[in-house]
Amino acid sequence: MSAGVRTATVADLGAIMALERAAFPTDAWSETAMRAEIASPHGRYLALEEAGVLVGYAGLRAPAGAKDADVQTIAVAAAARGRGYGRTLLRALLTEAASRGAAEVFLEVRADNPVAAALYASEGFTELGRRPRYYQPDDVDAVVMRLDLRSWATSSVPDPGVGDTLTTSADVALTDDAAIATRTADTAPREDRL
Repeated sequence: MSAGVRTATVADLGAIMALERAAFPTDAWSETAMRAEIASPHGRYLALEEAGVLVGYAGLRAPAGAKDADVQTIAVAAAARGRGYGRTLLRALLTEAASRGAAEVFLEVRADNPVAAALYASEGFTELGRRPRYYQPDDVDAVVMRLDLRSWATSSVPDPGVGDTLTTSADVALTDDAAIATRTADTAPREDRL
């Protein structure tokens, strides 16, 4: 199966919100908050399509000139999981962070999500610490992770077709197996299942 990654726009909001509500049933962002995130000049949101259907999205907060960036969210539809799409979206966000001049990328992941933590560790993220009872209303700790982006850029082999423009055609083959990723919000960071 193949998929393409492109910049998300406000026109994607309906499909993103459907995926948002399915992925985050206890704490989905509001449509207003998601619209603001997608439209913000301080970040970049990506859409992943398979056969013309949005099956994933991801967001990055990386103001121009800032030395660090934050992975805001990664979500992949349940039916599209296990195809490496989470890793593809993560790598696209990291490429975008590097293009904006970030030296470090941070994220939070649920302590009860070892699959996500393993995905991040496999890309070079290391644990910095924990935030007790961070994910609400589920009362789950957050594992705070950090990536040295310069080291990642010199050691990583990006997915084919995911480059500086972050627009790929539907012929990009995605075979890596990923399962779960992270989600943060201005008021309540949380994570998503890929």
